[in-house]
Amino acid sequence: MAQVRMYCTRSCPYCQRAERLLKKRGIKKIEKIDVGGDRKLWKAMEKETSCNTVPQIFIGSLHIGGFDDMAALDMAGKLQPLLNR
Repeated sequence: MAQVRMYCTRSCPYCQRAERLLKKRGIKKIEKIDVGGDRKLWKAMEKETSCNTVPQIFIGSLHIGGFDDMAALDMAGKLQPLLNR
């Protein structure tokens, strides 16, 4: 399985949904970076992703976007092949 990294906050419902979907697809370990209370981490996330919302999800080095983007990949049958790398 691919390495998954996710910028998130503790109270974000989309972050929780993303984690559930990833686990449902077989991902056992997600590197979660909680940017909720850390302005420097949030700025680093914005610089890396050009986005200012959470979650921001990476599969390996590929930035796939947020939960809606990941869910669309899943619905199209394209998420599992990325996770199986």
